[in-house]
Amino acid sequence: MSPLHLSFYSAFIFSGLGLAFHRTHLVSALLCLESMMLSMFVGLSMWSIETQTPSFTMVPILMLTFSACEAGTGLAILVASTRTHGSDHLHNLNLLQC
Repeated sequence: MSPLHLSFYSAFIFSGLGLAFHRTHLVSALLCLESMMLSMFVGLSMWSIETQTPSFTMVPILMLTFSACEAGTGLAILVASTRTHGSDHLHNLNLLQC
């Protein structure tokens, strides 16, 4: 395994660990999700360059598009929860309440 692949894998793993263990604020959860998507984007970009197949060149762009949609949705949820609950703490959010 090359050091480049190791760095992408470790970035994804550390982002997942950050998402699992630091779940106090919605902003920190969104940042961990974005870093996971960024490491996946860079890994997919390097994979399409290494394989040199023209059919896989659109896959990183498509994933980046979904990542932008995910970020916009996450920020909209952040603003809505801050307006209704007063903070972005995840323990204030309860899906069972209306």
